[in-house]
Amino acid sequence: MNRNVITFSKNIFLPLTTVCRNRCEYCCFRTPVTEHCIMQPDDAERTLSRGAEKGCTEALFTFGERPEEEPGFKALINGTGYNSILQYCYALCKKSIKTDILPHTNAGILTAEELEYLKPVNASMGLMLETTAEIPAHRNSPGKIPEIRIEMIENAGILQIPFTTGLLLGIGETMQDREESLMVIRDLHKRYGHIQEVIIQNFCPKPGTPMCIRQEIGFDEMCVAIRIARDLLPDDVAIQVAPNLADAASLIPCGVNDLGGISPLTIDYVNPEHPWPGEDELRLSAGNYHLQERLCIYPRFIEKGWYSDELEPLIKRLVQQLSDRRHRHETT
Repeated sequence: MNRNVITFSKNIFLPLTTVCRNRCEYCCFRTPVTEHCIMQPDDAERTLSRGAEKGCTEALFTFGERPEEEPGFKALINGTGYNSILQYCYALCKKSIKTDILPHTNAGILTAEELEYLKPVNASMGLMLETTAEIPAHRNSPGKIPEIRIEMIENAGILQIPFTTGLLLGIGETMQDREESLMVIRDLHKRYGHIQEVIIQNFCPKPGTPMCIRQEIGFDEMCVAIRIARDLLPDDVAIQVAPNLADAASLIPCGVNDLGGISPLTIDYVNPEHPWPGEDELRLSAGNYHLQERLCIYPRFIEKGWYSDELEPLIKRLVQQLSDRRHRHETT
């Protein structure tokens, strides 16, 4: 991996539902079951079309974990014409592919069978490990049991799914916990070779949540965590920070080489108070590094053929488009 290059992807964020079985004490994304808790098919398709017009290459499909476990949700999802949120996600992934945007799904805990179901229509998938520590913030969240999350990341490796994971810093874990979490990710990647990037994300307090007055971590602590990640993780794993949540320009020298997905169209629904920077802002953050747009599936997984026949024509077309775009930029 070229350490003089800082990468990013251009995406659209589609929150298919805000209903979730977990009750994380830092989260403002989750809502109760109401008539507005599901993104309707027309809205999703409109977002896909507008994203394609703006040159987006990634559709980030996300939703609360196991929403069918919440009373009343099943009837609402059936009202959209689908039997489950996974079936709805699968259908929208296919529409995304037809719109020339690669799907990336982050749906919380999925079984091996569910991962296998979604794999043919996803260029990559993800699940934040967050932490291997058992912390009070997760006490009412069955999907945040570390062993369950580790098992899913491992199953993604077994299935050869290009995968994103990461840590959430400042939710009650220690620096030792962070190091242990990174070692778990390192070992899984050494076994299966499927981790594309590890996000080092700083927790941002949300009004109205039990952790709304918790102190955010500072730059020094963030930088130390990034340096530990860079030291522990293999060179082919990118270290990512969210440029709408942290000072990317200051953190890049600590070992960051990816700035994740930014959107010219949709907000960050998990952190709605933090707008995405534009490409010009990212370029300023990158400084003397070369800022380069990427797809949500990294080049080495394209070379390995870790994608379905259904995705192959679109991946090859988008690779060529990005190459042409870079060439035009370098010659102007």
